[in-house]
Amino acid sequence: MTERYFFTSESVTEGHPDKICDQISDAILDNLLEQDPDAHAAIEALTTTGSVHVAGEITTSGYADIQKIVRDTLRDIGYTDPRYGIDCEDAGVWVAVHGQSGDIARGVKKAPKHEQGAGDQGMMFGFACNETPELMPLPIMLAHRLAAKLAYVRKHRANHAMGPDGKSQVTVEYIDGKPVRLDAVVIAQQHLSAVSETELRKLILEYVVKPVCGKYLDSKTKIFINATGRFVIGGPEGDTGVTGRKIIVDTYGGMGRHGGGCFSGKDPSKVDRSAAYACRYIAKNIVAAKLADRCEVQLSYAIGIAEPMAVFVDTFGTGKIADGEIARLVRKHFPLKPSDIIEHLKLKRPIYKKTAAYGHFGRHDPDFTWEKTDKAEALKKDAGRLKAIKRGPSLTCPA
Repeated sequence: MTERYFFTSESVTEGHPDKICDQISDAILDNLLEQDPDAHAAIEALTTTGSVHVAGEITTSGYADIQKIVRDTLRDIGYTDPRYGIDCEDAGVWVAVHGQSGDIARGVKKAPKHEQGAGDQGMMFGFACNETPELMPLPIMLAHRLAAKLAYVRKHRANHAMGPDGKSQVTVEYIDGKPVRLDAVVIAQQHLSAVSETELRKLILEYVVKPVCGKYLDSKTKIFINATGRFVIGGPEGDTGVTGRKIIVDTYGGMGRHGGGCFSGKDPSKVDRSAAYACRYIAKNIVAAKLADRCEVQLSYAIGIAEPMAVFVDTFGTGKIADGEIARLVRKHFPLKPSDIIEHLKLKRPIYKKTAAYGHFGRHDPDFTWEKTDKAEALKKDAGRLKAIKRGPSLTCPA
């Protein structure tokens, strides 16, 4: 019997208020890591009409000019006109930053007789599937591409009617677990009042929706562009933004679980970030090795302790060997202690601002080291040996 279902994921542009805050938090982190690779930071930002508030903890030998970083980030995004809800020159910027707690520092600091532990307790998840070349779910990949295309058209088609704020959403129809078509596409794009909604819809349909979604569109696909008929009040004026409020956009679009911790503004000693990257790395290699069509990996940690509390693998019934066997291969082949993850994935680099928009996973960028599939061959070989052992030697019966 055919199984039919629909799955929806959303993304947002770099000018969405929550994403402004993620990029500010990660821009500050990058600035610190550039000066001091051992810097520790947990930076939060909040933005509302005409203002940005930055708070958090920093321990570093460097110095961050947070006022300048905030304004540069707003400028890079495209907030150069107060009509869009905030502008880089005149925004008020408030800073309240202090040092990291000594109680946390003693658990994550490496010392001759102390191995670096996790920066906090918690559980992290990673996911991969064979729906796309990136081994990501199709809905979130299409949603990200639509959001990124909106920003590209705004910046490169000299159409100044489009503002930085925007959102995308897609609903994909699945038959027997495989994506077959787009049932719905939803776009919300900020604009100036001078442009007509008819003009805007035509522009977005021709230059955003069709180029990104073409092969999945059909005569029954529902397309909604600015469904209320107007999106002039946007950016921080229309919606207060906060760091870490788009964790599902950042990961797998709701397909697969989430441990609850955000990534942006956190240095890699925080396992919310580094272990979540490791989980994606592990899950992607498992699928790349063809040990499963879909795979979710969970790691859990205790503050100050290096070894993970548990390693859990779920292949949703698609595994070629038992999930428990795959988990044992994970422990054998992958770095799981915080310091080993950081070293193996080269996470003490200023690479994070670009992760803060359009997803942390499924990206074609050499700096996204957690997207490598360099462990797939070793996993495949070990899995083959396990299968051979289970089959055992062949027996020949005498005539």
